[in-house]
Amino acid sequence: MRLLLTGLLVLILASCASKPELDIVQRPIIFDAQREQLSLEYLEQRYGVVKQQAKINPSMVVVHWTVIPTLEKTFGAFNPSTLPSARKNISSASALNVSSHFVVDRDGTIYQLLPTDTFARHVIGLNNHAIGIENIADGKELPLTEEQIEANIKLILYLSKQYKFDYVIGHHEYKRFIGHVLWQEKDPGYLTVKTDPGDANMRRIRAGLARIDLKRLP
Repeated sequence: MRLLLTGLLVLILASCASKPELDIVQRPIIFDAQREQLSLEYLEQRYGVVKQQAKINPSMVVVHWTVIPTLEKTFGAFNPSTLPSARKNISSASALNVSSHFVVDRDGTIYQLLPTDTFARHVIGLNNHAIGIENIADGKELPLTEEQIEANIKLILYLSKQYKFDYVIGHHEYKRFIGHVLWQEKDPGYLTVKTDPGDANMRRIRAGLARIDLKRLP
């Protein structure tokens, strides 16, 4: 009987050990030679940073919403290596397509599009330091759901075990870093107006991150 109980305990412990801390669905977008080359050019031309690989060492998380209403359409928008012709407002800065590391669907399901140490174009001036989390929402017809808020908190807490984050910001707060040591955009005129995901959502997300020693925003 003792041997049987011991065997059951081993199986239970093994099962617990193999279970992931957070369910993340892998849904990789294209990161081919063209996308890496465009990323390296972006780093050099926009930030004055020369690298051999388009890698980052994240120290912040930027939370976004997509304005695109579905996961499939969002994936379709991010997947190509180059910007579509419709994005003329930012194409002058680079042909590199926008993307993010994660997308959170309306039901809170988390999808990973890129490795967390891979460069992604999602926030002006800070891409070299930032992991991007997109949410399928637009703040109007599609406000962030309770499931998305909770998923963002869980994901950031999970990632904080791997990285030392100094800041967790909303996309709408990025201009507060102009002149900060993390800010690297060389063109002072290259700025866009962002409202995502709003102060109320960021207050709720940061409240759930109390255990992380985050710095106050500039």
